[in-house]
Amino acid sequence: MREEIEEYINNNYDILEEHPWKEYPNFTTFKHQNNKKWFALIMDVPYEKLNIDKEGKVEVINLKNIPELIGGLRKVEGILPAYHMNKEHWISVLLDGTVPKEKVCELIDISYDLTK
Repeated sequence: MREEIEEYINNNYDILEEHPWKEYPNFTTFKHQNNKKWFALIMDVPYEKLNIDKEGKVEVINLKNIPELIGGLRKVEGILPAYHMNKEHWISVLLDGTVPKEKVCELIDISYDLTK
């Protein structure tokens, strides 16, 4: 699903896409052109770091959301407290098909608007 999500972002927004960490070449940030603020970060994370009892890694996207809605969003399967970011303002969404692409895109739109 990562490729579909990256295509959605690149087709819908005038953004800067970067790979800022040499040691993590699969980590991609998406920022606004004008203010350089991140609105999305795609990365592969070990399941254990997400408190998921599975072996290996999973691709996730970190997205900003409205703090008052985050508690409810985390009740949705595949939406977790943000990995390695402020958990009050950010969520991690599994990109393994657990969360439908349409929902991921809706959450991307919200994150983009919140970081303008």
